[in-house]
Amino acid sequence: MEEQVKDQKTGKLYLCATPIGNLDDITLRVLNTLKEVDLIAAEDTRHSIKLLNHFNIKTPMTSYHEYNKVDKARYLVEQMKNGVSIALITDAGTPGISDPGEELVRQCHEAGVPLTSLPGPAACITALTISGLATRRFCFEAFLPSDKKEKQWILEELKRETRTIIIYEAPHRLVRTLEELRVALGNRRITICRELTKRYETAFQTTFEDALAAYETEEPRGECVIVIEGKSIGEIKEERMKSFEEMSLEEHMDLYEKQGIERKEAMRMVAKDRGISKRDVYQQLMK
Repeated sequence: MEEQVKDQKTGKLYLCATPIGNLDDITLRVLNTLKEVDLIAAEDTRHSIKLLNHFNIKTPMTSYHEYNKVDKARYLVEQMKNGVSIALITDAGTPGISDPGEELVRQCHEAGVPLTSLPGPAACITALTISGLATRRFCFEAFLPSDKKEKQWILEELKRETRTIIIYEAPHRLVRTLEELRVALGNRRITICRELTKRYETAFQTTFEDALAAYETEEPRGECVIVIEGKSIGEIKEERMKSFEEMSLEEHMDLYEKQGIERKEAMRMVAKDRGISKRDVYQQLMK
């Protein structure tokens, strides 16, 4: 650690990334921090004790999970305000990414408790980098919600998403989720990553339809990350062109003029939308 935890007058929260599979992926900084803090808050103490035992870490643990995150966060914040240093770990990966750590971080900011993140493994980034799909722009949706209305709302948003999309899914729900995504997004290119960093890690490029066909005879196994190709700009432009073509020229002009856009500028925008010249717009309006 960059500073001695025990010498601090006030406590601090350390977000410690832990391995998503291969234990060798833990960093020296995380190991040292886990040994030196006063307390480790773990999503599942029964799971995390295996990690601590493997590295001979004797620091006391307390549970911090989805079902106690609000009240327990208040308690942990009070402890830190009294000088206790705390490391937060999740079952696997980086705390705060699709787990209850987000709540503890929020409360630390509100209470003025200092915190820092010790970088390390994250399944979403690991999957993205080996997916073979575009990595410059991406969005992370984690697990799709179980609520049907909320899920439908998100799927509607993803239809127009041009960035690469990253979604987590459990094996017993994978086929259903792939089918829902295929219906909503069309037959996109995808990469399904499973057992990341483990002995039987796989990352295979396919499509929604081909993946669904494969899973008719093969049972999904292991936690999965689905990396999905974003919608191309060309497709979006084509859809916009079709929607504009369904309008009359007058309706298209009215769309912009109602926004307070001057007529000449509206004509220029209509011409661009329809892929025609401003002169053509003017002549058609004159008719």
